[in-house]
Amino acid sequence: MDLSPDEIRRYSRHLLLPEVGLEGQRAIKSARVLCIGAGGLGSPVAMYLAAAGVGTLGIVDFDDVEYSNLQRQLLHGTRDVGRPKVESAAERLRAINPGVQVDAHRVVLSSANALDLFARYDLVVDGTDNFPTRYLVNDAAVLSGRPYVYGSIFRFEGQASVFGVKGAPCYRCLYPEPPPPGLVPSCAEGGVLGVLPGIIGTIQATEALKLILKAGETLTGRLLILDALRMRFREVRLRRDTGCPVCGDRPTIKQLQDYEQFCGVAHDAATEAAGDFDITPEELKRAIDGGPGAPVLLDVREPMEYQINRLPGSVLIPLNELAESLGELDGTRDLVVYCHLGIRSVRAVELLRGAGFRARNLKGGINAWIDRVEPAMTRY
Repeated sequence: MDLSPDEIRRYSRHLLLPEVGLEGQRAIKSARVLCIGAGGLGSPVAMYLAAAGVGTLGIVDFDDVEYSNLQRQLLHGTRDVGRPKVESAAERLRAINPGVQVDAHRVVLSSANALDLFARYDLVVDGTDNFPTRYLVNDAAVLSGRPYVYGSIFRFEGQASVFGVKGAPCYRCLYPEPPPPGLVPSCAEGGVLGVLPGIIGTIQATEALKLILKAGETLTGRLLILDALRMRFREVRLRRDTGCPVCGDRPTIKQLQDYEQFCGVAHDAATEAAGDFDITPEELKRAIDGGPGAPVLLDVREPMEYQINRLPGSVLIPLNELAESLGELDGTRDLVVYCHLGIRSVRAVELLRGAGFRARNLKGGINAWIDRVEPAMTRY
């Protein structure tokens, strides 16, 4: 693709780099990059790739903008709250660079659509925040022959690497099995320093441009780890696992799977069928209003969350202290356990039931209570 006079002026600082030049900028203009997620990592990735002149940017995200996003997701502003993220992202990216084609995919990435989406692009940048989608992105990238730039963030720590390159390690080589559900909190549960996704996302954008330009040494075969609280980087060398079920010498995974089931996100089927594991906010409200015999409310969040909002009369025992605090609970009373989003409380209920308590999980956590029972309560 030729560059117009306006493009030559816009990208002049690229053109001065011997590693880029006219040919490199043409390669950037011809490139098609798919960004999975328009959130914390997706924001700096997409903004810098648009500014760099990547010809086609695909954005996959099904969520709407929320106030809690604005502390770190710079694609979106206050006026965008309530809008689909792909809409506000596309508007912002076109404002940064009208010469970039932005394809907005407002879909949930799944086993049914991932391979088709990946086939339309040259490379993928992973800005997801959960394990089922990370394994899905990895497997879809390897099966479709697309390299992808990995990034993850949590509190003050971040990671970045490049996976999916033929003959190099993939995400499953690093993490063959997902952690138990709820063991690793999400950013929504554990928090994240607002600038951290900017640092990791910018590294991801750098790696994507190097892959397009075929320049420099990418993070293929290396995992870069940042401790932002101490501002220290360290690097771990990775090797391809010859027995890896996706990229190994004799792969056994040749089609996409059910990744929610693989990561154990759903409850056990027998528990679900019994119908007594979860309680809805409406059901809990009726139980509380019933007077005597109302269940004990157990909050398993962290103390700083408890200070923001809480259900009246609830007892606070953080999840990581629960096993040692069972003696503080009345085993003769029914318990309803809640957290922020209803994830940590699932692990708590499983622990309590295993110890003989009659416990149920508030489905959707305190966020669902706010949505459906008490909308005036402060949300975070």
